[in-house]
Amino acid sequence: MKKIVGLIGGGVIGCGWAARFLLNGWDVQMCDPDPDTPKKVDRSLINARQSLPSISDYRLPTEGQISFYRNISDAVAGVSWIQESVPEHLDVKQAVISEIQSTSNQVIGSSTSGFKPSDLQQCADDPSRIVVTHPFNPVYLLPLVELVTNDATSQEIIQHAMSVIDDVRMYALHLTKEIEAHLADRLLEAVWREALWLVKDKVATTQQVDDAIQFGFGLRWAQMGIFETYRIAGGEAGIRHFLSQFGPALALPWTKLMDAPKLDKNLVSLLSNQLEAQSGHHSVLELEQIRDRNLVGIMRQLKANDWGVGRWLNSHDADEKRKRGLIKSLDQISDLSVPILALDQVVPLTWTDYNGHMTESRYLDVFGKATDRFMEIIGCDKDYIAEGFSYFTTESHIRHLREVKAGQSITINTQLLLGEGKKLHLFHRCYQEEDLVATGEHFLLHVSLKTRRSSPPSEDMLLALERITQAHRFLIYPDGAGAGICKPIMTAHYRD
Repeated sequence: MKKIVGLIGGGVIGCGWAARFLLNGWDVQMCDPDPDTPKKVDRSLINARQSLPSISDYRLPTEGQISFYRNISDAVAGVSWIQESVPEHLDVKQAVISEIQSTSNQVIGSSTSGFKPSDLQQCADDPSRIVVTHPFNPVYLLPLVELVTNDATSQEIIQHAMSVIDDVRMYALHLTKEIEAHLADRLLEAVWREALWLVKDKVATTQQVDDAIQFGFGLRWAQMGIFETYRIAGGEAGIRHFLSQFGPALALPWTKLMDAPKLDKNLVSLLSNQLEAQSGHHSVLELEQIRDRNLVGIMRQLKANDWGVGRWLNSHDADEKRKRGLIKSLDQISDLSVPILALDQVVPLTWTDYNGHMTESRYLDVFGKATDRFMEIIGCDKDYIAEGFSYFTTESHIRHLREVKAGQSITINTQLLLGEGKKLHLFHRCYQEEDLVATGEHFLLHVSLKTRRSSPPSEDMLLALERITQAHRFLIYPDGAGAGICKPIMTAHYRD
């Protein structure tokens, strides 16, 4: 069944939602009176197509289709979710929600950053179907959505909202206590107010404030929250010691949290001039793309450490891995007479080099992952390694046949050339769609991790290797196997 979302409002947030839904396979029906809305969506899609696929190891669904409407009733017809992202004025939002409910009984999620669900429900025909689903910019890349509900919201609607958020690969932070500006923006507001005072009072420039964040606590906040960070700051004694040491400072006049400077002409000019000097040599589009590449890099490193948002992203990848059959045991592989699918993933932005294609080290990385997958299949898994045995690679030969660029999907099939005694000889073929883009040939020896010397594998592993050997014995010996460097086969695809 086709998934369709109705998006009302085509500003920065609305366009971000459009890109997020489209790239996750939803069709989008969008309503905004601005005739430039299609251009704005295209701009978000340019950035989203470069960045969003890079945080997952697996390709996204086939991109959805978008259509534009001038009337709300047309935009919400036949949809399974409605996302409202009109300007942050309560009367405007209430009027739009009222118009939506006059023609649709679907659940409405509001992108509001400040209004409570009860504020939005005041003029509604059916208050139970209005919730807050507040995202963060860029919506197409940052996963957090503050899902705010109240007593009027049924459990069924909460589950539906959670399901939609999860389906577009976002993280629902469910808040059941209503408060203005929800949770995250209240924290941001505190820092923002103080930053404005520091600039107004000439204590610091916009550059210095931003440097304090991006070179210091901003890096910590990217992978740990404020409470966990301060728990560590207390040493082995933890948060109790931290509070006893720094708690008294809370009584000092360090902040102006209950006040904000007036945004008069002088302060606006000061902020504008300093920011122009700070990063005016970049266009906004360039800054967006720089931001997105940095965010992708941070999130991928958090994935590597299985920490914070990285752990959540890994759980999504694990679900996708199961769907693709990449964690089956040898007994569950239906056809052993063909090379084994060992890897299926998307090339992230962070894997490309100055030539614009996948860097050399990543070819070894993906072939190493394919080897690890084969080892798991034959029983050389975490439990086996914990017992003190593994395989060590002694020789590798990689051939680069075609370019692979960021965002493209690659698959690796593995053929067993030799699997007897202590020896393991594998040949990997890497494809981008139907094109062979690289091969990796690897020779490994089984070793004891205690002696760090070669040793015989277990009987079960030898039996598994024998099964695959018998199945692969009829496969054509790979073109390029055993080839040395600079053989003609290496450069055939690059000749004029």
